[in-house]
Amino acid sequence: MFSPKSHVKLVGVVVAAMVSVPAQMWSQRADLAAADKAAVGSTSPLQALQDGRVEDAAAMLRASLNSNPGNAYARQLLCRVYYTQDRADEAVHECELAAGAGGQSAQSASDNQLWLGRAYGLKARHAGPIAGFKLARRVQACFAKAVELNSANAAAMSDLGEYYVDAPAIVGGGTDKAKMLADSMMSKFPAQAHQLLGRIATENGEYDTAEAEFKRVIAIQKSTQAWVDLAAFYQKRGRNNDAVAAIKSGLTADRTHGPAIVDSASVLIAMHRESELAERCLRLYLASRARTDEAPAFKVHVELSRLLKARGLSDEAGQQMAAATALAPVFARSSRQWQGL
Repeated sequence: MFSPKSHVKLVGVVVAAMVSVPAQMWSQRADLAAADKAAVGSTSPLQALQDGRVEDAAAMLRASLNSNPGNAYARQLLCRVYYTQDRADEAVHECELAAGAGGQSAQSASDNQLWLGRAYGLKARHAGPIAGFKLARRVQACFAKAVELNSANAAAMSDLGEYYVDAPAIVGGGTDKAKMLADSMMSKFPAQAHQLLGRIATENGEYDTAEAEFKRVIAIQKSTQAWVDLAAFYQKRGRNNDAVAAIKSGLTADRTHGPAIVDSASVLIAMHRESELAERCLRLYLASRARTDEAPAFKVHVELSRLLKARGLSDEAGQQMAAATALAPVFARSSRQWQGL
């Protein structure tokens, strides 16, 4: 499905057919960048983006850029507007402009490199082998540059680690590199480091070690997302009962109804288990104040529509599709996801 890091967050890097798509819940959530925190407001383009009102966000950002085309943060937000809609070329264009703008702090430049790498990764999903190879190198370069510019950018470290785990050696991947990165993260970001070690162990077929690492993340963070990552691991191993139990444990820790409960629904949907609980998770997220572009609201409406339609609730499913269309009409018209819904 999607998760934020699947969208936001990312989510993992897909290099044409050379890199398998990782479970979308693997990636760690990062705090909003300082620029995001400063920009939050009822009329801000960031707020519109987080609410899923991508057309409103784009209109505000274009107006701002007309008067100040060198505004790197506005370019980054517009990149994210396109990214949420899977519009790779437009996202790359805006993120390239953001990364190339002058007068940025190291922290801002790091964030822009991170988003540029994600945009290249999105584009790589639809590229052929030759183009995918070139894009893969760009993805790695951007993530590495983001870490170089800001050693406190945990999101960039996590994305770089995901790349090392998922990408083949021919495009700079390797679990040995991921292990070195995890070791360097351990003192400042122990939860992210153990999560990456869990991914490495999974990739190497060391499943007992992987399970232990994901449980260490839970012990450190005690967060819904940490439980979801463990659940995703169980689901991939065919341990569906354990996955459901982990999801339920994570939901007891939930206080904000943020993107992590969308990931919870994703795991349940993938297993065809607890559909009513999955529906409740999606509804709680849509009704919350914790919506972000990590889990675009219009895509959550689409997923909820699918669940309702599968249960024979066609009218309610149609209402959810109408809500999604109102938020992202261009995506509604262009995306294949919408065919037959």
